[in-house]
Formats: sequence, structure tokens, C-alpha cells
Amino acid sequence: MRVTNAVPRHRRKKRLMRRAKGYWGARGTLLKVTKETVLRADAYAYRDRKVRKRQFRRLWIQRINAAARAEGMSYSQFMSGLKKAGIGLDRKQLSELAIHDAQAFGQLISTAKAAL
Repeated sequence: MRVTNAVPRHRRKKRLMRRAKGYWGARGTLLKVTKETVLRADAYAYRDRKVRKRQFRRLWIQRINAAARAEGMSYSQFMSGLKKAGIGLDRKQLSELAIHDAQAFGQLISTAKAAL
């Protein structure tokens, strides 16, 4: 009796098509094009998981810089002052303080100024 690979092949194709659901035109209907598109989408997803981290760090730095400049200090002076004062808050937390608790951020600014 001849053995075929029909069921596993159909399952693989179905799984691939499910991942390409919503893609435009042949990208979501033709097997060869769908394979290429899903492979490329995975590559972008892998790359952009790394890029997202960079973008958020840039955003936090911009927010801290804006809040520090409003208090009459540059970002680099502020970070240097915090380091000298021994305050080890990360940029994400500093950014959250700058947005939601301006009073606490102001105290950090005065601490950083005193340490310089």
C-alpha cells in the first residue's frame, strides 16, 4: 500500500494559512506567497522586539529631559547628579515620576543639584 503525507501536509498548510489570515491578496491565499510572507513577518517581529526596547528608552529619556529642563537642568546634568547622590532609579521610573508626580521629581532635581 502506498503511504501518503496528505493529512500532515494539510495540517501544516492550514496552520500557515491561519497565521496569514487578514493578509491582502495572494499573501493570504497562495501557499508559496503565504510562506514567504509569514517568514518575513516573523523576521520583522523578531527584529522589532529589540527595536521596541530602544524606542521606549528614547521616549523615557525625552520625557526626563523635558521635565528636567522645566526645572532649569539638562538631562545629562540631572543623571550625573543622581548618580553622584547615589540614587539608582531607572529611566522608566524617572519618566513615570516626571509625568505623574511632579513634586517628587522636583525633589529629585534638588537632590541632583545639591550633589553636583
